[in-house]
Amino acid sequence: MQVVSPRKKRPRLEIIPFIDVMFFLLATFMMVSLAMIKNEGQTVDLPFAKSSTAVERKEKETTVTITDKGDIYLNKDKVSIESLPAKIVELKQLDSDPRVFLNGDCKASFEKVTAVLDIIRKNGVTKIAIQTTKEPKGQAKQ
Repeated sequence: MQVVSPRKKRPRLEIIPFIDVMFFLLATFMMVSLAMIKNEGQTVDLPFAKSSTAVERKEKETTVTITDKGDIYLNKDKVSIESLPAKIVELKQLDSDPRVFLNGDCKASFEKVTAVLDIIRKNGVTKIAIQTTKEPKGQAKQ
């Protein structure tokens, strides 16, 4: 007696689950890469400058931030203006030619920003970049 088997169907390769998996992986990698961006300083509203250019940031850089209230941060640590020279000297001992990024809030006192800039320069740091933005706050590109 012969047993008749049902017609064998070729397995189908469904593409929709593969597309779902690829979108999930893409979203995951995007979120992970965004989380890897390192922000050393405090977040402030940077001043607007049409002539600003991008500077390549490297691993060993220090950010000095002046907030609109006049607070000073060395990377993420709050420091007083009196203790800043000692911190800059300490930075200079760790790296003979350090790079410093100066973040001044657009509403920060110009006197305070120049005082901090003066302290940094007096303590031997020559590579200083003042961070700005190319777009005025609250305006979109035209």
